[in-house]
Amino acid sequence: MARLPKFEFLEHMADIKFVARGATPAEVFANSASAVSEYISSGTKVKEKLITEIIITGKDYESLLYGFLDELFYLLDADGFLVRRAEVHIKNMTANALLYGDSAKKYEIQHVKAATYAEMYFKATMNGWEAQVVLDV
Repeated sequence: MARLPKFEFLEHMADIKFVARGATPAEVFANSASAVSEYISSGTKVKEKLITEIIITGKDYESLLYGFLDELFYLLDADGFLVRRAEVHIKNMTANALLYGDSAKKYEIQHVKAATYAEMYFKATMNGWEAQVVLDV
């Protein structure tokens, strides 16, 4: 059986859409952070010079992922922190994440307004877990 990519970008009329996959929900969150990093940095590999921690709660995986992504965009806009990679742990619909990244000033970035609930899903699959996300640009 072929291994599916950790994330892939999909066609969308006006915004950015991607699917992230993983063996666990936490891995889907980490791979979603990688997808966001790749889009925002236009594919330039972001260095891991800074680290920050976030804690997000939600009522289900969709709301938890939305809050997680929203926090990534907040950190970029408010603190100039551009995420490269995330280590995520989820328990009782609370996500604890260590985020590794760098100052956004060092990169040419593409702006993202926000994550959306449009077309969003988070589900178990035969290969693990999968989430689809649309980012408003």
